[in-house]
Amino acid sequence: MDVSTFSLASTLVAAIGIALGVMMPAMGMAISRALDALARQPEAEKAIMRTLFIGLAMIESLAIYVLVVVLIIMFRNPLLEYVLP
Repeated sequence: MDVSTFSLASTLVAAIGIALGVMMPAMGMAISRALDALARQPEAEKAIMRTLFIGLAMIESLAIYVLVVVLIIMFRNPLLEYVLP
């Protein structure tokens, strides 16, 4: 396997990784469930909103961690040392 093929494969895997890493946490449907809870118990609005914002912050941080890992893989690929002659 030459370097260009390996770089192309690494870039494709990184693109798939960032797509899945950002899409999967967003599909947790945290907002719709929080709105359902608010509709059922409007008096618990403060507790539900606080928990929702903490959960959304964790979802966002997970997407940022995925981005950082993918950028590390793309620009400093440790496997590239084994492909180079």
